[in-house]
Amino acid sequence: MNPTQFIHGHQVYGALTDSETRCAHYHSERDIIAIKFYCCGQYFPCVSCHEESGCGNRQVWPAECFDEKAILCGKCGTELTIHDYLSSDSSCPSCSSAFNPGCSLHKHLYFETS
Repeated sequence: MNPTQFIHGHQVYGALTDSETRCAHYHSERDIIAIKFYCCGQYFPCVSCHEESGCGNRQVWPAECFDEKAILCGKCGTELTIHDYLSSDSSCPSCSSAFNPGCSLHKHLYFETS
């Protein structure tokens, strides 16, 4: 059975360490998002958590689906579309909490890139 926790009413899977979506792999002050994986439709804090307890068939979000809500802010619980997240300037547009800017280095693991 996959580890799971309800965060702001959303089920999040993986090696969570707190109620703001930080996990065993990424747990800085700014690591406060969970990503809904395209392949299984489940929220995980990171690709490593998905690899450890996910569906086993990881797929990235195709560009034509970037209007789907697939990012959960662990601070306020707002669900962002992929487009809103990628253009957010590394902070939640709802609560202004800072996201980890280093996440942009591995967006290709989650989203189709050109």
